[in-house]
Amino acid sequence: MKNKNNYLFALFAITLLSIEGSFSQTYKIVDTGQEIFFGNSVSISEPLEGSAFYGQDASYSGNQPSYTDNGNGTVTDNVTGLMWQQSADLNGDGFINVDDKLSWAEAVAAADTFSLGGYDDWRLPSIKEQYSLILFSGLDPSGYEGTSTDDLVPFIDTEFFEFGYGDQDAGERIIDAQFATTTIYVSTTMMGDETMFGVNFADGRIKGYGTGPMPGQTDPKQFYVLYVRGNPQYGVNDFIDNLDGTITDNATGLMWMQDDNGTGVLWDAALDYAENFEFAGYDDWRLPNVKELQSIVDYTRSPATTSSAAINSMFSSSQIIDEGEDINYPFYWSATTHASWVTAAQGANAAYVCFGEALGWMEMPPESGNYTLLDVHGAGAQRSDPKTGNPSDYPHGHGPQGDVIRIYNYVRLVRDITSDIESQGVFNDEMYIFPNPVDTHLNFNLLNADKNVDFSILNTSGQVVITGTLQNQENNIINVEMLNAGVYFLSVTTTSGFYFDKFVKE
Repeated sequence: MKNKNNYLFALFAITLLSIEGSFSQTYKIVDTGQEIFFGNSVSISEPLEGSAFYGQDASYSGNQPSYTDNGNGTVTDNVTGLMWQQSADLNGDGFINVDDKLSWAEAVAAADTFSLGGYDDWRLPSIKEQYSLILFSGLDPSGYEGTSTDDLVPFIDTEFFEFGYGDQDAGERIIDAQFATTTIYVSTTMMGDETMFGVNFADGRIKGYGTGPMPGQTDPKQFYVLYVRGNPQYGVNDFIDNLDGTITDNATGLMWMQDDNGTGVLWDAALDYAENFEFAGYDDWRLPNVKELQSIVDYTRSPATTSSAAINSMFSSSQIIDEGEDINYPFYWSATTHASWVTAAQGANAAYVCFGEALGWMEMPPESGNYTLLDVHGAGAQRSDPKTGNPSDYPHGHGPQGDVIRIYNYVRLVRDITSDIESQGVFNDEMYIFPNPVDTHLNFNLLNADKNVDFSILNTSGQVVITGTLQNQENNIINVEMLNAGVYFLSVTTTSGFYFDKFVKE
């Protein structure tokens, strides 16, 4: 027993010093769910490695979306450990419409008294928590002139979540399905408006929305709401400067290039650049999907408030001269196509994230022919650009806010650090804790072990607080009801290596 304890203490120390984040991913990014391959305009067959358009979102499989319907109006995300309100039908009348919407201030306040599924610790999500739900199997309905939404596909899993488009009977647009978050822009948009970042599950975007009245109205803008609970560390990065031009985020299990590529390129060139890049001894760099890219936005920073891009100061970002001849920071391509309902051009746009201001040409006053360049949606927004074309063809941008169209966007590469861990024989993706955080028990899957194995649970001081045996099976139940609330570590040792992961006891 003494030798085992010494081993566990050594393992504990090693983990805290070097690889804890690899096993303790408090911020696991759910894959976008994009399975279709696209060229510059339409879907294509799966490209072979080394060929054009290889390396796009569908070429890589991340943490696949996995949900559990708890049967009580809540849904658990099995990847993130977050529990969600299942329906935006706040008033419980069986319809999701304008009557369910709240102003931003109302949404924040209502969380204090919201109760569902036997829980009363619900909160309004942050933008990173809310974006965890977005799926790019959706189709952007922008430009759709019909009234039926039957053939439209939203950017959220409707097998588990009840979703409603904008309430056309109340004069809303189909795309008016913006959801409230707690994330307030550190700068302002438009003409000095206080701005909240929200996800639109109708059209697949993050934009900044004013928290006050819309032009010509007296009441504040209204939003749909989905409350969340659990995993308070979700969305919190844990960056480590590797001192070799790379940055590791232990919270997500991703390694990033510290610098960007330094110039704007077309989308297919971005893919090619990523797939042929070697740096710091690694040749498995790739263009990040849009959810991975959004994970490194720092919503406490902006050009107007910190004179920097909206990213941690460990990273370097190129400066650009924007469309208004001011110093700004780039949009960055993702590997994710922002698919449209327009079949002939379904794959013509790719998603990008604004690390500088999300600029737009606003006609002021309307129909005057006078355009003013404004930060319309904030540094940290996610929009999309055509994959090819000439930016000069869009002198006043595109859409109701005149989103600037650049087409030539910048690149920041990513790779998975779990591949490094697997090569050391200390990680098995068939082992995992569920749920996390836990209340009274945790489940642990143990597959392909040679026999039943012992486990230990340690506290943050390295003391063993629970021991036991796991069966070689799915769904081992470990009772942790006796533990106080806090952070703990589960250690499992097999002949093929060891597993060490962190969990939170609520």
